[in-house]
Amino acid sequence: MMNIRIQVIVAIVIVLALCVIINMIRKKALELRYALAWLLVGFGTLILDLFPGVMMGLAKFMGIEVPSNMLFFLGFCFALVIIFVLTIAVSRMSIRIKNLTQEMALYEKRMKDNERQ
Repeated sequence: MMNIRIQVIVAIVIVLALCVIINMIRKKALELRYALAWLLVGFGTLILDLFPGVMMGLAKFMGIEVPSNMLFFLGFCFALVIIFVLTIAVSRMSIRIKNLTQEMALYEKRMKDNERQ
């Protein structure tokens, strides 16, 4: 079991982080679709901090003896999901940039052809 002082400190840090994320969404510095994963993790971590028995039960259910190892496993899975989502976003942006570059080149060619006439 965690010390109550550590639980309170972790809860305060998580709430502050969630406030920063929400403020960034509000100021349009972070898109909602990318922030949802962070908000989900923040609230999930807050629940696990406030109710440590949930982590122990989840670890026992998964066959993991030490709850902290369960936390590392969940963090690893979250990192993989974030990397996958960002890879998809980068791929889409790359395709859009290529298409826009090609359209711009065609537009410039048309402009030059119109100037000659």
